[in-house]
Parts: sequence; C-alpha cells; structure tokens
Amino acid sequence: AMHLIQILLPTHHRDGTEVEAAQFARVRDELTERFGGVTAYSRNPATGLWKGAGEAVERDLVVMVEVVVEVFDREWWAQYRGSLEDRFGQEEVHARALAIEAI
Repeated sequence: AMHLIQILLPTHHRDGTEVEAAQFARVRDELTERFGGVTAYSRNPATGLWKGAGEAVERDLVVMVEVVVEVFDREWWAQYRGSLEDRFGQEEVHARALAIEAI
C-alpha cells in the first residue's frame, strides 16, 4: 500500500519571528529530490488551535506539505521530523502517515 505523508510546518518560530521563505523552499527541494515530488499548501496558511497545559488555547499558522511514498520508512521520517523541529525551532512538528489507495 502507498502512504501519504503530511507535515504541518509553522509559519512562525516559537519566539514569534516569521519563518523565512527559504526554509519552506528547502523542505520542498529535499522532498522532491528524495521522493520525486511534493505538494505544498502554502498560499493560505491553516490555523491550528489546541489547549495548552494551562488550559489556554494556543494558536499556530501552518503550511502543509505532503508526499506520496510507496515504501514508508518510519525511521527516516522520524529523523526528518526531528531535523524539521530543530530547523523550525519547534518542540514538535506534527507529521502523520496515512495508508492510501489510488483511485
């Protein structure tokens, strides 16, 4: 089965500064080089809301990038997610893998 990998990248660092456009371009280039293509939904960032530890609602603006892979290498993706967390200055970058079937 094929897998759809989706990664939500923040538009701002934890300190509030804007993530440079080159950071998103680097991710697109890396994924295109490794997997032959990528889709990036970057025109209108999505808004993510969640309750933090103090019950306050936190907010993030995110860009989603996704890749379809024939072989899901969990270890590689976990390492890549860790590198994105470092590069984007995040405690956690949300990433998910979904088994898909082409129609």
